[in-house]
Amino acid sequence: QVQLVESGGGSVQAGGSLRLSCQASGFTYVSNCMGWFRQAPGKEREGVATIYTGARNTYYSDSVKGRFTISRDNDKNTLYLQMTALKPEDTGIYYCAAGQTGSGGYCPLRTRYYSYWGQGTQVTVSS
Repeated sequence: QVQLVESGGGSVQAGGSLRLSCQASGFTYVSNCMGWFRQAPGKEREGVATIYTGARNTYYSDSVKGRFTISRDNDKNTLYLQMTALKPEDTGIYYCAAGQTGSGGYCPLRTRYYSYWGQGTQVTVSS
């Protein structure tokens, strides 16, 4: 079983930065895609950024492109999301996810393609 545990969430003022971490354990080798998703109150969960585990190709939503960076440390089995220039619209619960999917070396920003999920970590950006 794959287990994912997020950390690093918190409260920050607009324009600030946060780095989220996702510690993975279990049979993580069965997943070739990992990603970050977020959900604001009253809204659907949306994809933020993904990374293809083999080639480390990344894919970002338009709303965070240029501000967020997804990366992974294979030795530590950890996924990261570096968030800069944060906006109030970035507020929500951030989830780490993993799955065996992807095509053309890229992983989709769609919830349905991921089988394993963390518990989520709250990110609050104040104006």
